[in-house]
Amino acid sequence: MFLTISTTGIPERPATDLGFLLHKHPEKAQAFSTSHGTAHVFYPEAGPERCTAALLLQVDPVALVRRGKGKGRGGAPDAALAQYVNDRPYAASSLLAVAMAQVFKTALHGVCRALPERAARPMPLRIEVPALPARGGPELVRELFGPLGWTTVEAEPVALDAEFPDWGDSRYVRLVLEGDGLRLADALNQLYVLLPVLDDAKHYWVAPDEVDKLLRAGDGWLAAHPRRELITTRYLARRRSLAREAAERLELVRLAEADGLDVGDVDNAVDEASDTEERPVPLAVLRREAILAALRASGAARVLDLGCGQGQLVQELLKDVRFTEIVGVDVSARALSLAARRLRLDRMGERQAARVTLTQGSLAYTDKRLAGYDAAVLSEVIEHLDLPRLPALEYAVFGAARPRTVVVTTPNVEYNVRWESLPAGHARHGDHRFEWTRAEFRTWARGVAGRFGYGVEFVPVGEDDPEVGPPTQLALFTRTAPSGAEDGPANDRGRADENTREHGHESTHEKEGART
Repeated sequence: MFLTISTTGIPERPATDLGFLLHKHPEKAQAFSTSHGTAHVFYPEAGPERCTAALLLQVDPVALVRRGKGKGRGGAPDAALAQYVNDRPYAASSLLAVAMAQVFKTALHGVCRALPERAARPMPLRIEVPALPARGGPELVRELFGPLGWTTVEAEPVALDAEFPDWGDSRYVRLVLEGDGLRLADALNQLYVLLPVLDDAKHYWVAPDEVDKLLRAGDGWLAAHPRRELITTRYLARRRSLAREAAERLELVRLAEADGLDVGDVDNAVDEASDTEERPVPLAVLRREAILAALRASGAARVLDLGCGQGQLVQELLKDVRFTEIVGVDVSARALSLAARRLRLDRMGERQAARVTLTQGSLAYTDKRLAGYDAAVLSEVIEHLDLPRLPALEYAVFGAARPRTVVVTTPNVEYNVRWESLPAGHARHGDHRFEWTRAEFRTWARGVAGRFGYGVEFVPVGEDDPEVGPPTQLALFTRTAPSGAEDGPANDRGRADENTREHGHESTHEKEGART
């Protein structure tokens, strides 16, 4: 498979700026491994007046057969071609689109630190794909690319055999796009969506997250496209439920753009008039708001989320630019995988991705990587530990890591009588080893603060019931002793070290329900 991107330049804006925008040096030929072969990027020409970048994808036929089984969504769209005789290694398809997303990931996001103004402006472009499957013929190619700002859309049919013209044309076209009204990022995102749409097949199973990918790549052009329904249906492999979801979300985008509003404002505006009852804010949301308020008040910039679970708090921290470095730690590899998916790390821009790190680790062990941070959060974590293991966590966080601020939240067992669905005598989650009263939590927190050189104050989270208190209790620890001070007595440290030598059970919340 082959694709070229060309541009022209002037002395003030040389064509070789294309190398900066693609993040690929014109003087280097680079190779990248993909799941089905090797992608090569090189420059057939690179001068101040004209520059061309080429992407060549060499597909491994054996890997293609092993992964895709040679037919259906996994391989060739024509089952009759069997396993080893198909067009997948030669014709542009979802294989090329995925390679583009991997090789030109930063360019697809429109990010270029070296030339940010150049990346944000339209530029003269010529894109050529020599062999593109087009189920619908050249007419459909022009219908799809024509409304997107290109001045020239050429879709030249490829003959089945040049020596036998009577055989007619194949379903492949030679695609040429030319124009000077598009940003490079816009052009790449259009190709990312429309290559598999024209091929009408994908080499991988289409999961629900494909809707998010489609909307991200189609931002700014798909909602108003006259062939929007065909694009969404084909891109999502004709999965009706996903196509319906995409259509609904795109319609919201179109309405918002027409009225100059945010999508959220339009979505709120279509609530049924009869639904006037104010809905209670979920406790998980109130808890995150309380934690964020405490962190902002402390002036923290570098934050640890210890026992981060699926990354809900990390996601909220990323929305606030004052938190410059965020580290999520969890013992569960599955939870970290779900957190990475929630945060969309694979699609996150470089600047945003540089702010967040997810790492596996146990809070019952000291970890040098966690030292030196402004703040640490233990949100609905301590109750998942057996009580004999708790001193190990105390020393690992308050004695070894020693952040300036520590925020701890845990359920208030006294409030459990207010949960109608919770049987008497039961904990809120089956993995909770204990749930403390307000007095028990304050006794523990004051003891930890005294041993390790911290002050502590307590904040209710949720409705503060006059009889049983709030559903969640929050302790805000602020370091008072120097970070290098030996605050805890020797027997505390020895007991913590003894606990860390044991392989204790630390089960972190893998669902937000577990955290409540």
